[in-house]
Amino acid sequence: MSGFLDQHATALREGAARIRPYVRRTPALSTDFDPSLLLKAECFQVTGSFKPRGAFNAVLSLVETGSRPKGVIAVSSGNHAQAVALAAKTVGLPALILIPEDANPAKVAATRALGAEVMQDGITFANRERRLREVMTERQLTLVHPFDDWNVIHGQGTAGLELFEDEPTIDLVATPVGGGGLLSGTAIAAKSHDASVRVVGVEPAVADDAYRSWKTGKIQTLDRAPATLADGVRTTAIGERNFEVMFGHGLVDEIVTVSEDEIAGAVKLAWTRLHLALEPTGAMSLAAFVSGKLRGRRVGLVLTGGNANLETVSKLLSHP
Repeated sequence: MSGFLDQHATALREGAARIRPYVRRTPALSTDFDPSLLLKAECFQVTGSFKPRGAFNAVLSLVETGSRPKGVIAVSSGNHAQAVALAAKTVGLPALILIPEDANPAKVAATRALGAEVMQDGITFANRERRLREVMTERQLTLVHPFDDWNVIHGQGTAGLELFEDEPTIDLVATPVGGGGLLSGTAIAAKSHDASVRVVGVEPAVADDAYRSWKTGKIQTLDRAPATLADGVRTTAIGERNFEVMFGHGLVDEIVTVSEDEIAGAVKLAWTRLHLALEPTGAMSLAAFVSGKLRGRRVGLVLTGGNANLETVSKLLSHP
């Protein structure tokens, strides 16, 4: 094991111990749909997605330093927002979340219900990073980044750590990729378990910045927010730390893309045959498997969340 991988695998295990009292160990489910599959069902995680793993690791690490911040701030379309709100509330810190105006209303309501202040008026995908920096400075808050943060990466990787503990023979693991936090953490967990495990990221074909970054060896940025069903991966570029893990150190073997129809089909399959209430982002690795883009003797898929917009899901389920 390289020094880089050894260092981050150790931090990942430390993160697992740190967050254990606050997150669920989600089930790794077999299915009669395909005997080679094992599904890491993060839709059963607290707040309905994998995001509390990274948020709790980051917030608890901040508190452990002894210099307690005035509060935390984050920008999110919904799942990271809820996770940061919950982690901050748990340790008694104020949380301010910037959420774009067109975000899923259910995710916004859930974030407020967890005690966070939500700033939405005038916040768009295009201006949210600028507004984040302005508000951060004004209020002297500490950022919990959704993906480009080592504590977040190590926290997200605990899902993969659990998956390999439950099924050590997995030879391919796949997760969605937006900013790259989950994929980076999963790659650390996988390669420290067995260097021969193939690690694959899945992203929408209309948002192929990670695919192009993999091919070119440089971070590629989308011109605009991608129009995809998978609202959890509407980032325009992967993070620098994530790029370092995924491609700088070669811990991710491949990026595959899925069409909007393939994502829609996977959502329908999850709800009707697997009986899992997944949101479109949560079904992306399943979409890649069903479309024949993932092949292994024992395949682990991280199903990242179930905070679906019910109007969207209703349309997908009724579509032929």
